[in-house]
Amino acid sequence: MSEERSAALSRKDFVSDQEVRWCPGCGDYSILAQTQKVLPSIGIPREKYVFVSGIGCSSRFPYYMNTYGFHTIHGRAPTVATGIKTANPDLSVWIATGDGDGLSIGGNHLLHTIRRNLGVKILLFNNRIYGLTKGQYSPTSGLGKRTRSSPMGSVDYPVHPCCFALAAEGTFVARTIDSDTKHLAMVLERAARHEGTAFVEIYQNCVIFNDGAFDSVEKGDDRAVHLVDGEPIVFGANREKGIRRKDGALEVVTLGNGVGEEDLLVHREDEPDPGIAFHLARMDAPSFPVALGVLRSVRRPTYEEMVEEQIRRAREEKGPVDLDALLRGGECWEIK
Repeated sequence: MSEERSAALSRKDFVSDQEVRWCPGCGDYSILAQTQKVLPSIGIPREKYVFVSGIGCSSRFPYYMNTYGFHTIHGRAPTVATGIKTANPDLSVWIATGDGDGLSIGGNHLLHTIRRNLGVKILLFNNRIYGLTKGQYSPTSGLGKRTRSSPMGSVDYPVHPCCFALAAEGTFVARTIDSDTKHLAMVLERAARHEGTAFVEIYQNCVIFNDGAFDSVEKGDDRAVHLVDGEPIVFGANREKGIRRKDGALEVVTLGNGVGEEDLLVHREDEPDPGIAFHLARMDAPSFPVALGVLRSVRRPTYEEMVEEQIRRAREEKGPVDLDALLRGGECWEIK
């Protein structure tokens, strides 16, 4: 498919012939629709997209995308994606995972994918519950969460997905929400264009087992702050509040009475120190609003670039190698 043809793609080109089967009202529908709308604008031929998933509600994603895809095993989507991207760096490889699939059994694999800066896009659907297995608490469920597997309340402290990604030195880390389709589309497009690992946490409402988990973020003007690169961090219904950095910590201030926007923290996506983004990622109720948007975006050589460079150097230094001679060379022994 030519570049001219890829530019003419529409959402319909990315819609498969499979019946979409999620619970009515599930936030996954929104994520799927926005992904299908965004991809045609990137300018990549459809046959160069690959979607990889593990196990969970989110893992149906490859069936619904009219692209190449793999539905793999629980928590191992990052390992399969690593093989695909390393073998063919020209592909645009996407991982669809959930808070259970990605941060429980798949936590180790996700960590190493991010730290390597492999050129893949990771969409982590975070509904703070296990949906497919019927409502057990997950790694991101809040302390005290009552579920079928924690009838007296969870005693686990939750994982903060964006903090997890930043601690792994993620080069692109963002957070968005399924109900704000304009914001969701913007973040997905930014992720698609990033060179390196793009990690996107998506607040995704599970209408059956954790309905309303993000109501405060959706409906409260003082419960969410939209980060804009290069601008002071302001929020509130009348933009009357802001985030200030003082003595190495963040605090919420009310504008006025000697406090102006010039006193607020200016968000910088390319800040070399991920510590500030880490603080923003940890903001949560009741003391702080939740930060939505791109927390960090920096450029660093990718894993596949460095692997390709090693292969190029090896070929230059050693020349063509006969596979049979390689297998029979060096230290070996014969078993009789």
